[in-house]
Amino acid sequence: MYMKFFLVITFLFFAGSIIGWGIELIFRRFFSKNNPERKWINPGFLTGPYIPLYGFSLVILFLLTFIDVSFVENPYLQKTLLFVLMALCITFFEYIAGMIFIVGMKIKLWDYSRNWGNIKGIICPQFTFYWWLLSATYYFFIHPKILEWLYWFVNHIEFSFVVGFFYGVFTIDVCYSLRIMTRIRRFARENQIIIHFGELQQQIRLKNEENKEKLHFWLSMKSEKNPLYESLKLIFDKIGK
Repeated sequence: MYMKFFLVITFLFFAGSIIGWGIELIFRRFFSKNNPERKWINPGFLTGPYIPLYGFSLVILFLLTFIDVSFVENPYLQKTLLFVLMALCITFFEYIAGMIFIVGMKIKLWDYSRNWGNIKGIICPQFTFYWWLLSATYYFFIHPKILEWLYWFVNHIEFSFVVGFFYGVFTIDVCYSLRIMTRIRRFARENQIIIHFGELQQQIRLKNEENKEKLHFWLSMKSEKNPLYESLKLIFDKIGK
């Protein structure tokens, strides 16, 4: 029983993190106002193709499906209430995650400051509505398939290697990215600012293009001859406030 539950959680986090990365990649490429040049941009703070926020969100949706809303007689209202609850819970989790990075790391990973009704630029009604739509999509199209997928997973044990490989690479990626985040935090604290991560990515990408450099963002951060601290100084006025 507990092993089955553990397999469900690990699989959902794995699937949600990767699917969420794909959703964000497409959204930022074609719909985001912060990407007027319509370029492909890694939407996560990690190097690999995964966003943990979506992994945790999918796990939250799975757990919330077990909530009893039978006290509402109308079945349509039951579903509406459940989806609203799901959207609010994920929005709350998004707020907590955003505040952890702002307070602890001095980094704002995403910015909804231009959206109506936003709170500290971390959450806003528009994206809560998107979470509502994703909750409904999960409930009707994904949740009914979970046990079927789990059965397939158990009977194709070789796939566990893929999941295990994911968590191994994911752990290394988190450690490596947090090391870079620590360097950004040091700069932000010394200058008493909050670093907007998306703008930081954009400015460094522009700087690399101007210098005709082809290095990936994270690889450019690794160089000791051109340290992150110096790069942050060059774009201080554009990314801090």
